[in-house]
Amino acid sequence: VQLQASGGGLVQAGGFLRLSCAASGRTFSRYGMGWFRQAPGKEREFVAAVSLSGGSTYYADSVKGRFRISRDNAKNTVYLQMNSLKPEDTAVYYCAAANSFNGRPSYTGRYDYWGQGTKVTVSS
Repeated sequence: VQLQASGGGLVQAGGFLRLSCAASGRTFSRYGMGWFRQAPGKEREFVAAVSLSGGSTYYADSVKGRFRISRDNAKNTVYLQMNSLKPEDTAVYYCAAANSFNGRPSYTGRYDYWGQGTKVTVSS
């Protein structure tokens, strides 16, 4: 599956953005989907994940209550709604697809396919 992330940009602190990740192919609904981010000089970190049906979601503590992940299997798209953005949210955001979370949706090693990333910059 090929993934194309979009929706990044420059926003002031307290603002919002919605990221989208469009997947190719007809098997999108078979993959657990996740969002990760990587700030300059830092390791890639987990942001959020959603199960195949969208019924289960998982969040990093740093974004819980501010970000919301969702998916539309009819449109082969996963979204990340980001509210109350902070400067520390500045990073390149990547979407990823996993054949199976195997109980660890936050682990990068569980993901089989990655998108190219979209940059989010939050100014103070």
